[in-house]
Amino acid sequence: MKITRGDVEHVGKLARLDLSEQEVDTFTGQMDAILAYVEKLNELDTSQVSPTAHAVPMENAFREDVTSPSLAVDLSLAAAPDRVGDFFRVPKVIE
Repeated sequence: MKITRGDVEHVGKLARLDLSEQEVDTFTGQMDAILAYVEKLNELDTSQVSPTAHAVPMENAFREDVTSPSLAVDLSLAAAPDRVGDFFRVPKVIE
């Protein structure tokens, strides 16, 4: 699969990136090289390899929850530019 400038521009729009012409050219070549490598990997015979989610065995490493003292509310809010009671006030970012 050949990556085109249009593909890179589309991905850039999806990621909300304002890409320059030079970046589009650079990323087109890089993405094309990555997909060419993936195509090489697809040529490997993996029929004798069992499906795995991890290369090494995994096991859960849980620990007991332990309560410990935390930073006092007044101290944590001392440098806040704006607050409401015991909470930080931040600008609205979603309409």
